[in-house]
Amino acid sequence: MADRFVYHCALRWSDLDAYGHVNNARVLTLYEEARVAMMFAGGRAWGVDSFADGVVIRRHEVDYLRPIDYALGRATAEAAPTVRIELWVEQVRAGSFTVAYELHDGDVLASTARSVLVPFDLVAKRPRRISADERTFLLSYAPAGGSV
Repeated sequence: MADRFVYHCALRWSDLDAYGHVNNARVLTLYEEARVAMMFAGGRAWGVDSFADGVVIRRHEVDYLRPIDYALGRATAEAAPTVRIELWVEQVRAGSFTVAYELHDGDVLASTARSVLVPFDLVAKRPRRISADERTFLLSYAPAGGSV
C-alpha cells in the first residue's frame, strides 16, 4: 500500500455528548479536518492548490466500532488528547474520488469511513473533471496495484 496520510487531531471538550464520548456527528468533523489537511496542506506541498477552489461531498459512509473517549490519561498540560486518523484514496474516477479513513483512539480502531468527493467549479456552480496534477497527487495515496 502507498503511504497513508496520517493526521493527529486534538479532541475538544465540545466534541463530547451526554455520555462523555465523542458525538457521532463530531466524528464526521474529525474526518473532515483530516481530509482538509490532506487535500489543502498536502496538496499544496505537492504544488496542487486546486482542491481549495472547490470540492463537495457526494456521500459519507461511517462505521462506529466503539465509543471514543476524551482520554485525560493521554492529555498533557499543554495538549488535549488526540486521535490518529489515517486516510488513503480508494478510487479515482474522471469526476470523483473516494477517500477511506481509519480513526484510532490510542491503539484501538474506533471508526472507519469513506467519502466520495467531487471537484466542483464554484463560479460555474457545476462539477468538474479531476486534473492530471490532482490525479497524480491522489494516486500517491492509493494502494499499490489497486484498481483506482
